[in-house]
Amino acid sequence: MCADKGGDGCPGHGDSHSGPRGGRPRSTEADAAILEATRAALGELGWTKLTMGDVAARAGVAKTTLYRRWPSKSELVLDAVAVLFDGMELADRGSLAADVESAVLQFAALLERPENKTSLMALVAESTRDEALRRRIRIAIVDRQKRLVLLGRERAQARGELPREPDTATAARTADLIFDVIAGAVVHRTLVSAEPADEEWARTFTALLLNGLAPG
Repeated sequence: MCADKGGDGCPGHGDSHSGPRGGRPRSTEADAAILEATRAALGELGWTKLTMGDVAARAGVAKTTLYRRWPSKSELVLDAVAVLFDGMELADRGSLAADVESAVLQFAALLERPENKTSLMALVAESTRDEALRRRIRIAIVDRQKRLVLLGRERAQARGELPREPDTATAARTADLIFDVIAGAVVHRTLVSAEPADEEWARTFTALLLNGLAPG
């Protein structure tokens, strides 16, 4: 049964978006064009009106090609959003505070682009009605982007700025909390409050995150 809600049918539904089982290798350029077209179409049409046919036409590919790579609209949109975050990197700025500020500004800049903002908001909204999609978001975006938290924490621990956790379970809980606080604050600031997450805000937020509310 087709999981796409755009009403296009499901040719090629048996193949997964993770890669073809045989035949010619996937084109990186074609994938990039399809994902870019997905974000653009989503920004113009919204989740409900977006169809696989719209994306195929914009990307200049056949619908069958699209379905061989992404068997449903939700998986296509998820990949279109996830790939944005995969491009984020955590440069070593020499201190924990500088690393956090850099990550905050990079994330905020990504969300400032209208097509990125619209795509993420549409995906999150749809996930409130789709438990399976919510789990896929966790795997494709949240779990993958925790690499930045783990890298930043490891650097800070090596510098002596942060203590090492006593066990792996505590370390995992700490990583979850750090990610939730940083990502949650930036998303709320940019998407909910619609306020700029500029350098001044990033510095203030970082100081609060690292030092807390109590006076030093």
